[in-house]
Amino acid sequence: MVYLPPPHLASASRPSYGEAYAKVLAAHRRSPRTAASSVIMLVAPDVDALCASKMLADLFKQDDVMHRIIPVSGHAELERIRDELTTYVDLHTLIMFNMGAILDLPSPEWFGDFPTSLTVHIIDSSRPQNLSSVFGGGENGDRIIIWDDGALENLQEERKSWEVLTYAPEDDSDDEDSESDFEATEGDENDNDDEDDYEDGSGSPSRKRRSLGETGRKEGKRRKVDQPNRISREEREQHEGRLIKYYRSGTWHGQSASGTMYILATVLERVDNDLLWLAILGLTYQYITSRISREEYDKYQSIYYDEVARLNPAPPATLGDDFKSQNPDDNSVYASEELRFMMFRHWNLYDAMYHSSYVASKLGIWKERGRKRLTGLLAKMGFSIAETQQPYPYMAKDLKVSLRQKLDQLAPEYGLIELSYPSFMRCYGYRSQPLSAGDAVEALSALLDIAGGTRIEVEVEGTRNGGEWFGGGKLWEGGKEGRYRDDERENIPPGVLVNVVKAQAQAQADTEGKQNGEGEEVQWWVNNFWAAYDALNDIERLREAISLSMALHRAIIRQGSSIIDKQDIKTLRGHRVVVLTQGPDLALFVHPGILARLALWLVDALRDRVEPTAPAYARSKRKSLPFVLACLNEKAGTYIVVGVTGAPDFDDVRKNEFGLAFLDAKERCNARTRHGTFDTSVLEINKDDLKVFLETLCEGGERY
Repeated sequence: MVYLPPPHLASASRPSYGEAYAKVLAAHRRSPRTAASSVIMLVAPDVDALCASKMLADLFKQDDVMHRIIPVSGHAELERIRDELTTYVDLHTLIMFNMGAILDLPSPEWFGDFPTSLTVHIIDSSRPQNLSSVFGGGENGDRIIIWDDGALENLQEERKSWEVLTYAPEDDSDDEDSESDFEATEGDENDNDDEDDYEDGSGSPSRKRRSLGETGRKEGKRRKVDQPNRISREEREQHEGRLIKYYRSGTWHGQSASGTMYILATVLERVDNDLLWLAILGLTYQYITSRISREEYDKYQSIYYDEVARLNPAPPATLGDDFKSQNPDDNSVYASEELRFMMFRHWNLYDAMYHSSYVASKLGIWKERGRKRLTGLLAKMGFSIAETQQPYPYMAKDLKVSLRQKLDQLAPEYGLIELSYPSFMRCYGYRSQPLSAGDAVEALSALLDIAGGTRIEVEVEGTRNGGEWFGGGKLWEGGKEGRYRDDERENIPPGVLVNVVKAQAQAQADTEGKQNGEGEEVQWWVNNFWAAYDALNDIERLREAISLSMALHRAIIRQGSSIIDKQDIKTLRGHRVVVLTQGPDLALFVHPGILARLALWLVDALRDRVEPTAPAYARSKRKSLPFVLACLNEKAGTYIVVGVTGAPDFDDVRKNEFGLAFLDAKERCNARTRHGTFDTSVLEINKDDLKVFLETLCEGGERY
């Protein structure tokens, strides 16, 4: 067995997380050449994987295990790193966070040709998983270890079908025809099975990655003469159909990677508030980005609620939104009811409500009428305009105390009936006011997306809309910690000032020159990853990033309101399609993470205003809200395309079928495309091919 069940399903014959961790320690201590490159973590650039890598790094530190963390942006980068890892002679453990589940890792094209001493651990929340990695045996299969959350126990039918198709020979009757038909079917399945068929236009190096299924079937056909237990063509087609249904049902998410690491820490009896907080951030990230439903969130939230009560003192009687740390060294975590207002503890109340996707969907804030309804709600609550424009920490205390009570009384009149959800807050003693999990996730996401590589102006606390030149704003530039432009000039002798300014101008020119080159992209997202990683332990950096997140949400609301107001949403056969080709924030939305946020905002905003549909390519007949957003990247001459499948009901989710739909449309129209991330519903397409690609996508192929 090559997948690890969670501890409650483990037995003497089926080891779990703790045994796998013990084997990593044993291999590290037995290794004659112990180095930082002997244990390597590959981490996807999302908050969940970030927190999981930090948790495992802390556990390794306690056990004196030297390790190395490498951020990986997508499958193309993973291929490059895989080739680089072949030169690491002392590598014995490779751990992959939120990547690799869909890849055929035992195949020679990935890790099949590596030395037998290498063990690959997959801790990935994305689904579906490649059955060759999960159920494959042999020398290569046994060293690919999947850390499962218990869902694989429900795939026994799929496992049977996979084993039959892998090992059983075909029926004798109509041998040649059935064999050729199967090869055609299997070739089509492999394209969608692994979902690692990412092309950089025609002639991409990614085409060399073949599926293990091809090799396995060839071996099966060689054994056909020797094995008498053949299956009929009808049985084979039935098994093929079951696997096709599994792989083509869309993508979804299971237990967070950070949640898996917290279970490991629990088994090792090393849990503390730091690890608990990181696990909470991973879960909150999944919920905020609509990767899991409210039902799934509540299941894990109740577990963390018990852990918070076990590890922390009893909360104070008055645990409100204006809650403060109990003492200078208070690092406690408390459960709380979080309002669906965007970072309202750090913003003013009006802006926090205005930038909330939930409030936007109910009030329609992109129209003048919606903004008047928002102002009217605040007026009914007894909040003056001046009060709602005050930063929340400086609002009158009686208003803050009565806020939730008045919202409960008046908000249902405006359709705002789910204004809060159960969450958590953490205290930081004398260093900072308590921070909610939702605010921390927003700040970390902003750092991962746009800490560098994009110029964006952030607002300085205490001023509003002043602009950089009038002292009201400052320019956030990656790697400069958001400093003022003229900070470097203080206390510099006049004679030296000219040289300093020239040096700064030259450095900026060099940076802009690099941004036009090919290596630019790698550099800025790697810096973003480490900026976010450092912020996990640095509350000052995290609080600075909150202003960056605010600027990001202003841009999302600005762009989203413009799209709806100008009626830029086109309906193509049940799809809502938006193509961004101009605007002040165009450079911002070429980042897939930001474009996906805009798509989620549009889904929330229009959920009650558009009719749900079932796309032509969808296997399920359940209706959904399929949105396709494309943003022009002027420098590269391409479009970034994001597909989001929204649920008609708030707090529900749908499986995202755009990954396979993108691959199918690309094959049918022969568009020049590239997958630059691990999210298969994100695609980069040549500028000239966008129109025909969207038309082909919305037409849909035959229903699988």
